[in-house]
Amino acid sequence: MDAQDGNQQSLQLILGHNVFLLKHPDVADIDKVRLKDEVLNAVKSNEMTPYYETLVADKVVELDQSVLDSMRAKNEDEIKKLDDKIADAEENLGESEVREAHLAKSLYYIQIGEKEKALEQLKVTETKTVAVGQKMDLVFYTLQIGFFYMDFDLISKSLDKAKNLFEEGGDWERKNRLKVYEGLYCMATRNFKKATDLFLHSISTFTTYELFPYETFIFYTVLTSIISLDRVSLKQKVIDAPEILTVIGKIPNLSEFLNSLYDCQYKSFFLAFAGLTEQIKLDRYLHPHFRFYMREVRTVVYSQFLESYKSVTIDAMAKAFGVSVEFIDLELLRFIAAGKLHCKIDKVAGVLETNRPDAKNALYQATIKQGDFLLNRIQKLSRVIDL
Repeated sequence: MDAQDGNQQSLQLILGHNVFLLKHPDVADIDKVRLKDEVLNAVKSNEMTPYYETLVADKVVELDQSVLDSMRAKNEDEIKKLDDKIADAEENLGESEVREAHLAKSLYYIQIGEKEKALEQLKVTETKTVAVGQKMDLVFYTLQIGFFYMDFDLISKSLDKAKNLFEEGGDWERKNRLKVYEGLYCMATRNFKKATDLFLHSISTFTTYELFPYETFIFYTVLTSIISLDRVSLKQKVIDAPEILTVIGKIPNLSEFLNSLYDCQYKSFFLAFAGLTEQIKLDRYLHPHFRFYMREVRTVVYSQFLESYKSVTIDAMAKAFGVSVEFIDLELLRFIAAGKLHCKIDKVAGVLETNRPDAKNALYQATIKQGDFLLNRIQKLSRVIDL
């Protein structure tokens, strides 16, 4: 991909995000006009004939036959040149030059959006590659293809392959980069807890600019941490982290979102949360989990509020969150029914009574249950042995 070695996001991933926004129903029509121009310019400048055909088929852009014919002719000409270079390298040059010629063809297929041929050519390039580090770079290219097309099966297989390669060796820089790739995959597949662990391990060593800018990385880290970490860990690993402190102020509403939760300023938290919803909804990786994430955040904040009380009036809770009694009453009904909150509502008195489960008692009951199960198995086994 275009920005593999630089400090800029891959042009293909930028294009993928713009196409996502172009299809999004909540994006304003005036913004879609600009996005369509950006998408078409990116497609034309990269001569993306196969991807252009896909966009036309999906009715994202209109077909311009002259543009299509022109790009196709350029593709054929460039692929012929690349094949000639491969043939020349195989006849006259060494193994390193042959590998570079095959890699160039792989990168061109990636550039034009020819997914299957790109993957096939990367496999050919791998057969010409000896060094573990260079093999890892090929896996990174494959992962970027996976994220461009949101092909999670390809991403999963590539991550497994990368981990196997690291058993043979590999440097720390590439290992740290892989954590970010895996973290993004976990976040995009709703494994927020694992994504949090991987992101937090990569904060001080982040170099994966081809996926997204550092500000976006911090945005993802904070969002996943809030629903995955306990209060103490959130303070130690996120709120007080110097790397996060230097960047968080540049991201609208994020600092207020994080700090107001920890400081129990629930009204400010809800205001900041409302400001972030649009960013979450319009994010290519978070959008499919928008409703789930909204529920999880509210579970965290309601649980934190109720943790301080054995009983509290619904009116007091509504005032703390800056919402109406009707709204908080409906919210609580949903979360209690779903088993997300451990409390009950006394509608007559207008009071919430918490009934948090005792962790030690729950562990004791589980131990007793498992002990009974084990004794039953031993008794059955003893009967078989006696026979």
